[in-house]
Amino acid sequence: MTDIFDVIADGTRRDILQLLLRRTSEGETGTSVSQIVADLGISQPTVSKHLKVLRDAELVTVREDGQRRFYSLAVEPLEVVDDWLVPFLVDAFGDDAPDIQYPGAPLPDGAAHAAEVVGRAAASAKHVVASALKRLGA
Repeated sequence: MTDIFDVIADGTRRDILQLLLRRTSEGETGTSVSQIVADLGISQPTVSKHLKVLRDAELVTVREDGQRRFYSLAVEPLEVVDDWLVPFLVDAFGDDAPDIQYPGAPLPDGAAHAAEVVGRAAASAKHVVASALKRLGA
């Protein structure tokens, strides 16, 4: 499998991922290549090339409808990036880590606060355990 960091290092692929995320949050069940071309203003061959890389990295799924293909975001592989990045945020900011805006449906205030507290505690605990194991040579 391609290193996910290599895949998302490309700005055009990040633009495609952001477009798919936005369209998903707007209730779309898939985005055609022609819609991506129109929204991003880049050529169809370029979009197709980048979609192949994203497909190979399992960052997008494709649904075929006749001759047309509709692409959707697959967020699970991005958890690798999240797992790698969160300890840096916790180390750098502690309780003052910046809020990450997700354009999906908002959680009720109580649920959002609870999710944030649990998420930060889990990230912090994971980092502490990983650091301790590293120091022990495990």
